Amino acid sequence: MSNHIGFKACLLLATMVAAASLLPQEQTEKKIAASALPPAVRKAAAEQSKGATVLGYSKETEKGKTYYELEMKRDGLSENILMDSTGAVTEIEKEVPTDSLAPAVREGLEKAAGEGKIVKVESLTKHGTLVAYEAQVRKGSKTSEVQVGPDGGTLAREE
Repeated sequence: MSNHIGFKACLLLATMVAAASLLPQEQTEKKIAASALPPAVRKAAAEQSKGATVLGYSKETEKGKTYYELEMKRDGLSENILMDSTGAVTEIEKEVPTDSLAPAVREGLEKAAGEGKIVKVESLTKHGTLVAYEAQVRKGSKTSEVQVGPDGGTLAREE
């Protein structure tokens, strides 16, 4: 009888481990010093941050791949640059003044925000191509994000 219970316990544990491996991998992010950046990333970060105030660096792992993020302010607006370990820029999030948006983009974000108040808008560029605009929306004490395509239309999937 106890062997039967032990077998069931092992089977349950094996099932839980297998199920956990099917879950999406979490993204981890950790603040790091500039001295901890790989040389190629440090060089690229120095080039990318010319004329800006560097706020910090972080190292993140997404889907098993390591990236480095440079956080900075340029002309009072936030700018975050994501690079791979070779220093190649993979993504740029750049704060955009709401009044500089094309009318279709502004209208698309306002529609997506519903009754919420748009508090910040960023352009999202991946591998050199503008893929979306993302707005932080506040409704009461809650903050969320909405995205629209470069033309202000809805996206098939979140970028």
